[in-house]
Amino acid sequence: MVHRPTSGAAHRAPPADIEVRLTAELASVVAGARRRALRDGDRQLDTAHLLHSLMESDPEVRSVFDDVPQVARVLGYLVQRSIGYGLRWQGSVEDSGAVPLMTQPGWSPSALTAMEYALGRAEARGGEPVEGRDVLAALAADPECRAVEVLRHAGVDAGALADRLAQPTASHSRRHLA
Repeated sequence: MVHRPTSGAAHRAPPADIEVRLTAELASVVAGARRRALRDGDRQLDTAHLLHSLMESDPEVRSVFDDVPQVARVLGYLVQRSIGYGLRWQGSVEDSGAVPLMTQPGWSPSALTAMEYALGRAEARGGEPVEGRDVLAALAADPECRAVEVLRHAGVDAGALADRLAQPTASHSRRHLA
């Protein structure tokens, strides 16, 4: 069952606090998403920017998809977004309705919610740093976000992806046994 990311509290961590909790690799993903948003002329980093940066830089994220052609289709739609597919989104604020509209400079409400959801997953593992899989799980769990729209266009069942990502990975299981 897919659960839409929600925030149980009205408090929202500022993006700087979120970024402190990221691995170096994921901080690089966020920086890449921010650069992509600026290059695309968007005022805010949104979930599609995060997905694009994750897909380009994180082999563990790419390994979650069913096959190489599916990865290629997702990347193809993301590139199309950069060259015009996403023009209808340009200048608008992404808000999937997952939480009341709250903004932080530079982040869409949906992207901020996804990062909070990813932080929650890491907390559930004992406070480990947030990983790309956590962010992908958060993106896939919000059926109304732009990243899921891209996934749908690429033929990815975001609900099944979210369910698959809800299962602990072998690497996470090994860390908890140590």
